[in-house]
Amino acid sequence: MWLFLKLEDLTTGLAMRLSMAFLVTATALALFQVITRFAFGEPSTWSEVITRSAMIWSVFLGAAPAFRYGSMISVDIIRHMLPPRVGLSLHVGANVLSVVFFAFLFWQGWAMTLRVVNQKLAALDVSIAWAYAALPVGAVFTIIALLACIVRSLLGDADEGQGHPSEVAS
Repeated sequence: MWLFLKLEDLTTGLAMRLSMAFLVTATALALFQVITRFAFGEPSTWSEVITRSAMIWSVFLGAAPAFRYGSMISVDIIRHMLPPRVGLSLHVGANVLSVVFFAFLFWQGWAMTLRVVNQKLAALDVSIAWAYAALPVGAVFTIIALLACIVRSLLGDADEGQGHPSEVAS
């Protein structure tokens, strides 16, 4: 179990860093788009497409750290109002349902990515599959984080690793 939790720590840290990098990229390119459009009157044809793709990647990669650090909508209030065993069951059950959802997202995202391999992103000569790949990749990171949340809960360390997300980014 310790090895799996260490792996999850590394993958969630990677997902957090990549999510932040994509968000910074999207922000910078959106600013570039605004400047070229309104200051120079010549909008960039490629920056909007990359901004949109970077935002998609940022969201799907950011889901794993959000689950890991308890930033998603949670049932903690109800969990703590219930007897400990029932609360634990509720927590584990909610995480299991989330794993099922993200497994389905992986499956469908993978199928969609394969379907669009031959299509190109507007204004770029790049396959749109690169944007769609955010779904299965983000789902894998999130499934690992959710399974680790379940393991930590069952080991009695439900609050371990619930620190501030900046601890992962540093």
